[in-house]
Amino acid sequence: MHVSVISAERAVFDGEAESVVAPAFDGLVGILPRHAPFMTLLGEGVVKISQAGGTLTRLSVMGGFLQVASNVVRIVARRAGPADS
Repeated sequence: MHVSVISAERAVFDGEAESVVAPAFDGLVGILPRHAPFMTLLGEGVVKISQAGGTLTRLSVMGGFLQVASNVVRIVARRAGPADS
């Protein structure tokens, strides 16, 4: 599935992924390929994007929304950037 993460300042991530875990406003949400259409408000926390080969990208986000449609995950956050390890 294709994943894009953008903030008001810039595009933070754009690529293929095997799974996404994101902080929704009321708890964590997990997205796998071919997920049903879905939309939620984002809370504050870390988005984990798992890619082929075991690569894990961690991004800190605050506010915004997450949308899943046609095997594409779009995250539009008020703030987004690399997460501290």
